[in-house]
Amino acid sequence: MSNTETAPREVACTPGGTDTAVEVLTPREVPLGGPRAMTVRRTLPQRRRSLIGAWCFVDHYGPDDTVASGGMDVPPHPHTGLATVSWLFTGEVEHRDSLGVHARVRPGELNLMTAGRGIAHSEVSTPDTTVLHGVQLWVALPEDARDGPRDFAHHAPEPVTIDGGGTARVFLGTLAGSTSPVATATPLLGAEILLEPGARVALAVDQAFEHGLLVDRGRVTLQGQELEPGELGCLPPGPTTIEITAGAEPARLVLLGGPPFGEQIVMWWNFVGRTHDEIAAFRAAWEARSEQFGEVGGYVGREGRTGADARLPAPALPQATIRPRGNPT
Repeated sequence: MSNTETAPREVACTPGGTDTAVEVLTPREVPLGGPRAMTVRRTLPQRRRSLIGAWCFVDHYGPDDTVASGGMDVPPHPHTGLATVSWLFTGEVEHRDSLGVHARVRPGELNLMTAGRGIAHSEVSTPDTTVLHGVQLWVALPEDARDGPRDFAHHAPEPVTIDGGGTARVFLGTLAGSTSPVATATPLLGAEILLEPGARVALAVDQAFEHGLLVDRGRVTLQGQELEPGELGCLPPGPTTIEITAGAEPARLVLLGGPPFGEQIVMWWNFVGRTHDEIAAFRAAWEARSEQFGEVGGYVGREGRTGADARLPAPALPQATIRPRGNPT
C-alpha cells in the first residue's frame, strides 16, 4: 500500500521508544486517496516511537464497506529501502509490480514485496470484494540490503494452537513452534493471533526483540496493560514471555517483533532513506520515470486509469530539511 497523503511529513526515525514496560500508541486516521477513499488507522511511525525492530509503518484498515468507499485503488507508485507486508482479514486485493509479479492478496496469506533500490506497484481491491479489512506493514531494510534487487515472496501459513485458548498464523519468524520459510533482511516476527473469550496465553519470545501488539478486535491486556481495539502496545527487549489475556469477546491481534534496528532512517511519502537529500533524489527519479523503479503493467483503476499515465505523482517536498536525530542503539 502507498502512503497517499498529499502533504506527508518527513519523519526522522530513531530506534527505540520510551522505557515504560508497555507503551501504548493510539492511531491517527489517514485517508487513502480522494474524497471517497478508505480511511486507514496509522499507529507507526509516531513522534513518540518510530520503529519496532525494523517495522517502521503500521496501517490498519476496515472493516470497510467498499460499495460506500470505493475500496482500495492505489495506482502505480514507488518504494525504496523497504519491504511491504500485506496481510488481510477479509476481502481480496490485486497486486501488480515492476518485477512483473501479478498476484492476489488473500486473507491469511502473506505477500512480502522487497523494494531494494527501487520498485513500483499498484493495489486494487477486486470487484467481488464487498468488505476489506487488514493491515499494511513496512519493514526498513538495513544498509547492506537497501540497495539490493527487487523481490517478492508469498506464504500461506497454517494455524497452530496456542495453549490457553487461541491460535496463531506465523507469517514471518518463529512463534509457538511454527516458523515461516520466508527470508528477511533482519530478524523479524509477524503473526496473526486469535484468542477465545477469556483466554490467557503466555508466548515464549526472543528476549533480544522489541515487540508490538496491534489489537484488531476485542479488548486484551498485555503484561497487565489494557489495550483497546486499534491500539498498539509496545514492549522493549528483555521479556522471555509475553502474557496476553482476552476480555469477554474474541480477540484478533497482530504481533510484531525484531531486535532494535540500530540505524537511523528518514521516511517520506513511500521512500525510506538516510538523508533528506537522498529522499529528494528518489522523488526526482520517480518524477523523471527513471528505470530505478521500472514500470507496472496491466493496472486498471476504478476511474478507467490505465498504464503508465496512471502513475501516482509525488507530492511536493517539505520546505525544511529534517535530519535523523539521536544516536543508533
